[in-house]
Amino acid sequence: MVQPGNVDENKRATLRRFAVLGAATPLTKLADGNHSGERSEARDAIAGYVTTTPGAHFSKVRDDLQLGTGETQHHLRQLVELGVVESHRDGDYRRFFPAGKFSAFEQVALSYLRRDTPRGMLIELLRTPDATGGDLAAALDVSRPTVSKYAADLDEKGLLSREDGYAVRHPETLITLLVRYADSFDANAEQFAGEAANLISFDP
Repeated sequence: MVQPGNVDENKRATLRRFAVLGAATPLTKLADGNHSGERSEARDAIAGYVTTTPGAHFSKVRDDLQLGTGETQHHLRQLVELGVVESHRDGDYRRFFPAGKFSAFEQVALSYLRRDTPRGMLIELLRTPDATGGDLAAALDVSRPTVSKYAADLDEKGLLSREDGYAVRHPETLITLLVRYADSFDANAEQFAGEAANLISFDP
């Protein structure tokens, strides 16, 4: 159990960890210098967090960094205005990315990789390309209609083909994103990252 006196220290440690990365972004230094050190540290932490967790939505940024809603809104808006961060609308969510780092397709891919079931489906299909809808439902412990719903969404967004069973489109891009940001997803993604070398063939 976390003692009440440790809450602020835990928050401070989290902010400092990500602020180191955010402070390395030159444009973050251009923000209003009238802010207190704590607010500047929060801004840098958000920039660092978005760098390591691209595609995170607002609530995840706020909750993982243990910041207030208004504080998070203020600093994200400032970072967007400075050109450090950009956002992408994903249904009811607005997701945030380091500015200029990802193509439109990569932003869409990361948006779906941030969702548990679509990410699980894509990982299973990368591991086992001939997996059926029933196989995916069993592996992920979800219903067949859930698999069908997300398969339709992934097909519409260009991540999956349903022409002859299920087939991942642009698998190299998805593998690269999963490996690069594995520790920002879950244990399954981390395990997949360790297996990924076996899924890529080189033809010199």
